[in-house]
Amino acid sequence: MAALFRDRRFVVLLALGFSAGVPLPLTAFTLRQWFSESGVSLTAIGLTALIGLAYAFKFLWAPVLDQAAPPLFGWLGRRRGWLATIQPVLAAAILALGFTDPATAAEVTVMVAVLVAFLSASQDVVVDAYRIEVLEEQNQGYGLACYIWGYRAALLAANAGALAIAEFAGWTAAFAYCAALVGIGFAAVLLGPEPEAPPVVVLPWGARLKLAVVDPFVDFTRRRYWVAILAFVALFKLGEALAGIMTAPFYRELGFSRLEVAAVGSVFGLFMTLAGALAGGWVVAKLGTARALVVTGVLQMLSNLMYVALAHAGYSLPMLWLQVGVENFTDGLADAAFVTYLSALTSRTFTATQYALLSSLAAVPLRTLGAGSGWLAEGLGWPWFFGLTTLAALPAMVIMLFLLKRLPPPPATAVKEVPA
Repeated sequence: MAALFRDRRFVVLLALGFSAGVPLPLTAFTLRQWFSESGVSLTAIGLTALIGLAYAFKFLWAPVLDQAAPPLFGWLGRRRGWLATIQPVLAAAILALGFTDPATAAEVTVMVAVLVAFLSASQDVVVDAYRIEVLEEQNQGYGLACYIWGYRAALLAANAGALAIAEFAGWTAAFAYCAALVGIGFAAVLLGPEPEAPPVVVLPWGARLKLAVVDPFVDFTRRRYWVAILAFVALFKLGEALAGIMTAPFYRELGFSRLEVAAVGSVFGLFMTLAGALAGGWVVAKLGTARALVVTGVLQMLSNLMYVALAHAGYSLPMLWLQVGVENFTDGLADAAFVTYLSALTSRTFTATQYALLSSLAAVPLRTLGAGSGWLAEGLGWPWFFGLTTLAALPAMVIMLFLLKRLPPPPATAVKEVPA
């Protein structure tokens, strides 16, 4: 085992996972914290959910990154060449984001954040391809584990780390720090090996698009209750998304400082999510996918009531620790069961593509319907808003029970964690 992890490819994947994770909070929680401190309205903060649409639709331009030669750094090969082309531009965009001012020109901040999200999603496409191609089949699990831990470490660095730096040196310094973190991935690209290029099959772009997107989707629509399946996948995380988008302004309005949010919401929250995912794997193994999905789905739905309790408690650090712990642990539980069920829905002929399409679909409502969360919070007030986010999970629960009765998953399905 020790000899295996001395292989530099695993260190490279750890670093690339870190580089992939850095930009995500900068277009989500960290950005919303900055907006809330700048006096931006809750309605406008809710609309920032649309910034992340690039993550949901990255499969549309993935064929270009997969087939076309990189415009720069071609001498590094196709995969590393694209990464070396994207990463410096991504770092520059993150740096530029720190020089905008949402208090006076929020639209400029949003436009730069959209660019950051697009470049970040493009980097994800290439890193995923690199990870799969650079390792032998028997080492894929270890490679994915390295990628996930790098990704999780980056979420911590770009959430808690950025908030801590903003507290002492300002937001420009915080974004400059995050831009520098992308350099870890760039160094890995320069030092890592290039995967062996597969044989080049020359196909017209129309044929490539049909093979990559149309055929897997058509195959999916041939199964029973496929509309209900898509509705369930799209709505399962809706309540969590509505609540999560408003978390940063909610904590700020209650009076929690950046450092308190960083320590509890980011650091402690991350460990509770990982603990929940680990426990979720055990629950799936013990109860089976169907019953685990019901149990963890109900717990995830009810956990939003902890926001209601915190809203009534006001500024209370013990209640903040409790709310963050319960909410993140139950999310990790539900994620384990949801990913297992999602994996069971894919056809073995189109496993990777159908899974990518389903996971992308799961993100669309979070980026679209979630954009109205600020408007709802302003109109309803915090307790009623978070009560509504709890009820928002009910449609998915009803559809889930319908599907589990008519299309029960296989009795034994492997659990596979994927980064969000």
